[in-house]
Amino acid sequence: MAYLQQILFLIALSTAGYLIYRRITLIKKTIQLGRSENRTDNPSLRLKTMILIAFGQKKMFDKPIVGLLHFLVYAGFILINIEVLEILIDGLFGTHRVFAPIMGGFYGVVINFFELLALGVIVACLVFLVRRNILKIKRLSPAAHAEMKGWPAIDANSILVIEIALMMAFLKMNAADYVLQTRGVGHFAEVQTGSFLISSWLVPLMNSYSDTVLLFTERLSWWFHILGIMAFALYVTYSKHLHIALAFPNTYFADLKPRGEMTNMPAVTKEVKIMLGMEQPDATPAEVGRFGAKDVKDLSWKNLMDAYSCTECGRCTSQCPANQTGKLLSPRKIMMSTRDRLEDIQKGWLTNGNDFTDDKNLNGDYITEEELLACTTCNACVEACPILINPLDIILQLRRYNVMEESKAPQSWNMMFQNLETNMAPWKFSPDDRFNWSKDINS
Repeated sequence: MAYLQQILFLIALSTAGYLIYRRITLIKKTIQLGRSENRTDNPSLRLKTMILIAFGQKKMFDKPIVGLLHFLVYAGFILINIEVLEILIDGLFGTHRVFAPIMGGFYGVVINFFELLALGVIVACLVFLVRRNILKIKRLSPAAHAEMKGWPAIDANSILVIEIALMMAFLKMNAADYVLQTRGVGHFAEVQTGSFLISSWLVPLMNSYSDTVLLFTERLSWWFHILGIMAFALYVTYSKHLHIALAFPNTYFADLKPRGEMTNMPAVTKEVKIMLGMEQPDATPAEVGRFGAKDVKDLSWKNLMDAYSCTECGRCTSQCPANQTGKLLSPRKIMMSTRDRLEDIQKGWLTNGNDFTDDKNLNGDYITEEELLACTTCNACVEACPILINPLDIILQLRRYNVMEESKAPQSWNMMFQNLETNMAPWKFSPDDRFNWSKDINS
């Protein structure tokens, strides 16, 4: 029977590992659709940024209570899963609590710490479920934001329920294990760990079980916990919770330029300088290529990583002045639409092969002109994001394509462009009259 469990465990672990590897490889390939962009400068600052923002959750603490709860879930789930190493060894080699004899009395200290974290994760997840479904916090509400309807709402609630179930299985496993130790049943009598801080609350209930029911409960909880973690690891690659992993590279490769500094196209900058007499035209000018972005291939790989890293927390949208005044723009939806486009391309690859193409584009089919024109480029969304995602950069590139390639600009913008071209200012008067306003200052 022991060998059968080891074989089944190896099959489960290998299957999960293969599926996760295949999914990660596909996501990496999708991100690499974006054009190249160098984000390797200033590695020391980048490392510091990653440690503060991704690991230290610095920007989450702009809202202290929510930040603390989120950190509890994040740190708790990561640290508790160190215990998974022991489960992996036990599952592969047929041992039971292999670290207990090695660590001695310190083993109980470690497991007690893990149980406290497990309780913290359960409490925090329950609070988040209440916030989403009972208090209906506006930025998280499907009723207030159309992009949160359907799968995004299901995904957010599902992950919280899954985390609660995994932590409960961990505590139940420990409680059943302890009672079996006290009864001297099988190999449980060989490793005496004593009771643990939180799971001891379940011991009175477990004492009412027969040995057979206890053995079944312990094994069921053990298998549910480890298989659940394997399934969770695969699930997050399809979920917004991929940010658990991508937050680290995403913050490391974040834009280090000051907020509000927009990236100009070198070809356009050169033309302006030539027009102003600051440079001479090249004898054989290089081909400019596309202005702005029509589809995801025109965005940079970092823009696409941003889309996969989005937590859908809605902080960007809640700070967006255009959204607050009822306009269609939602920075969160910009990121979600970009990811939707990438996912549709993936589905095409899997169904029709790597040469798959379709007649859809991010610009127009997924993100509308009305959304793009509503943006005031205030950078509020960029400042609000807890993992340094930049929705504005995508908006500007899509809008640049509409204006420069498709001539899709409001009449007021066209008048401004014309004034800039003829008068070198947005206003419709001669450059010679630019300082006429100053004549009456001292009169």
